[in-house]
Amino acid sequence: MASSIGNEKNVNPVLRISQLDALELNKALEQLVWSQFTSCFHGFKPGVLAHFEPEVKAFLCLILWRFTIYSKNATVGQAILNIQYKNNLSQTEKYQPLSKHQKLWYLIFTVGGRWLEERCYDLFSNHQQQSFCKMKSFITFGAGFLKLCGLLNFLIFLQKGTFATLTERILGIRSVFCKPQSVRQVGFEYMNRELLWHGFAEFLIYLLPLINIQKLKLKITSWCLPIEGLSSSENTLAGHSRECSLCGEWPTMPHTIGCPHVFCYYCIKSNYLFDMYFTCPKCGSEVHTLQPLKYKIEMTELH
Repeated sequence: MASSIGNEKNVNPVLRISQLDALELNKALEQLVWSQFTSCFHGFKPGVLAHFEPEVKAFLCLILWRFTIYSKNATVGQAILNIQYKNNLSQTEKYQPLSKHQKLWYLIFTVGGRWLEERCYDLFSNHQQQSFCKMKSFITFGAGFLKLCGLLNFLIFLQKGTFATLTERILGIRSVFCKPQSVRQVGFEYMNRELLWHGFAEFLIYLLPLINIQKLKLKITSWCLPIEGLSSSENTLAGHSRECSLCGEWPTMPHTIGCPHVFCYYCIKSNYLFDMYFTCPKCGSEVHTLQPLKYKIEMTELH
């Protein structure tokens, strides 16, 4: 009784963009399933699936076909978009589910055809006999002819809006909406909030490259740390010379900028090239002269 009621449903045409979106969702699902499956073999020897990759992909697609087309008359992408396949060969305009023959031929055309395309080159590549070469050229010609037919079918689909793939046209299956589509209503508050957010995001994209993050960071650091007094004595200079004021490590090729603090040559040079108005992060002094440190630090100070 339920099936008879379901067969009485009226069908609603599907937009072209919805059909194409369903195809893209199907491809994304297949890639996701394949990536999850191959992740299980990361601990095995590399290339363990290379010899059986077409067969494994065909087996996974077979499982997807069993729980989508065979049982629900719709792929995963169509189910997400409220779309379902209809038997277009029936004379009535009411909804008619796919027959078993259509489902089986759909499996052969999609899964079997893809497996044959991926495997045929391996089957005939190692044989140099004339018969095998003719068979390979025949299969190559057939694959090219099918792609040309697929292109023509796509052009017809753009004009007519039905049968997005060549398989659908050959089998006579059509995409229809499961339920009538309601008119979308977007509230004014939601639309206004989205417009404000997009405007703010574009403003940030324009503004952020103009901000010198490094200089701002050094400025905040100089405010947070206590400002040390300037001293010209060699003892004070020797005390500051035990670590770089930028990286905090023992200074490599120590240099000064006119203040009692010492920097690694590469630290101060890279920061000064990045910002010509660079100031010392500890005392705020500007770069007057970049000179090597003349005071000799004994290696015993490391201990």
